[in-house]
Amino acid sequence: MSDIDLGGPIIIAGGGIGGLALARALALNGLSSIVLEQAPEFGEIGAGIQLGPNVDRMFERLQVRPEMRDIAFYPDNMIMMDSVTGEEITRIPTGDAYRDYFGGPYGVIHRADLHTVLLNACRSMPDLIDLRANTRVLGYTDKGDSVSVETESGGTVDGAALVGADGLWSKIRPTIVDDGDPIVSGHIAYRAVLPIDDVPDILEKYMNEVVLWAGPKNHLVHYKLRRGELFNIVAVFHSDRYVEGWDSEGDPEELFKRFAGTAPEVQALLDKIETWRMWVLCDRLPVREWSKGRVTLLGDAAHPMLQYLAAGAGMAMEDAVCIADTLSANNGDIEKTFQEYPEMRYLRTGRVQTTARYYGDIYHAAGVVRELRNMALGGRDPEAAYQGMAWLYKYRD
Repeated sequence: MSDIDLGGPIIIAGGGIGGLALARALALNGLSSIVLEQAPEFGEIGAGIQLGPNVDRMFERLQVRPEMRDIAFYPDNMIMMDSVTGEEITRIPTGDAYRDYFGGPYGVIHRADLHTVLLNACRSMPDLIDLRANTRVLGYTDKGDSVSVETESGGTVDGAALVGADGLWSKIRPTIVDDGDPIVSGHIAYRAVLPIDDVPDILEKYMNEVVLWAGPKNHLVHYKLRRGELFNIVAVFHSDRYVEGWDSEGDPEELFKRFAGTAPEVQALLDKIETWRMWVLCDRLPVREWSKGRVTLLGDAAHPMLQYLAAGAGMAMEDAVCIADTLSANNGDIEKTFQEYPEMRYLRTGRVQTTARYYGDIYHAAGVVRELRNMALGGRDPEAAYQGMAWLYKYRD
């Protein structure tokens, strides 16, 4: 048990992956927290998340690695296909050579499964983690030596500090970074999950891979989930539609229109899905300041990013471990910690935000740019591909 006295628990606004990771990281350092989740109960929506070796190291730090590895799926390769011609552009092996190079595996996991593992880990520490669902945060008052959080019910929650882990549409962020609404990318993502037995036979040779079909102004990704019991599909395309949030029902007619002319494998997957969930891809420009007094931001509230690097969940967990470690290193000095933490993180997360935008352009290239992409990526050997990923996946806290 820690001998650090913060004068009260850390209040965490948001019970998603980042918020639970922070509560767990703090508790493992002997520090208490209160997690406020606006939904009626703790849970996650969505589909697949890709897990680089950097995320596997966060699982180790949070002492949940065996549980995560038990339910994740570990593919043989990452493959990029040209969805117009059906040709393979590049293949990156993710077996022993990959693990040796990066010091950990590359896997994929259902977002709900990852969240459940973290939630169970937090529930195993009730003396240090107070989980409160159905509690919507409206605002807060920083009193200088403590923070009082106002909730929709009219009550208040008092603690030593506040961490906004409340996502893209954070209620905490505007008081620290007044940059308006998130930036709408013009890209729409449709997601669906199939039982593994329903996957079309034409996809048989890709069943142990993570595959991205790159097309003009669109791409489709598919891979197994939940130890191989499910099949995850995400289709992304350019659109001028806008729906706030990320769990609206998709329009199959628009989806088929945007993917017209793509490879038979892509068409076969689109044909199998009757109901799609959709969300509009948004991000923000990187910023350096995430903290003010006894309040700071974490994950998408601090550095929302497009999904093209599949790095958002990992960045949130890295943030969580960084906050907990820095707070302990500073002997509980909250304001010093909240000043130092963004300085330790903003260049890395800013690089992910910026690179994710660039990857979106590469995935959706058309014409001459598409040909140049295929030539450049097709000429790489695995070692060159690994070197290109090292900045992201070789991170150590």
